Amino acid sequence: MDTKGIDQMLGLLRATTAQATGKPAETQAAAGAAGGVDFATVLKNSIEQVNQTQQQAETLAANFAAGDGNANLHDVMIALQKANVSFQEMVQVRNKLVTAYHDVMNIQV
Repeated sequence: MDTKGIDQMLGLLRATTAQATGKPAETQAAAGAAGGVDFATVLKNSIEQVNQTQQQAETLAANFAAGDGNANLHDVMIALQKANVSFQEMVQVRNKLVTAYHDVMNIQV
């Protein structure tokens, strides 16, 4: 499992938390230098990875349906389940992002 994306997102969240709590600029600069990633890039890469997983599963299913000798039912079912789980995970991330957006928009200034 690739945890690089998760580590990058955690670094971004920590930097945002430090900025929101008013910690000194040195801490923010250190956090930015250590894990300075663009949230949009991480999100885009994750979406592309989910899309790629779904396309691979769809291709395997189509090959199996066409009678390709190299595609077996076991591999097709595993690929379809991986695609389903990754899509459901992306939906949950979207839901959390929407909730966080609403929370930020409801903050009284």
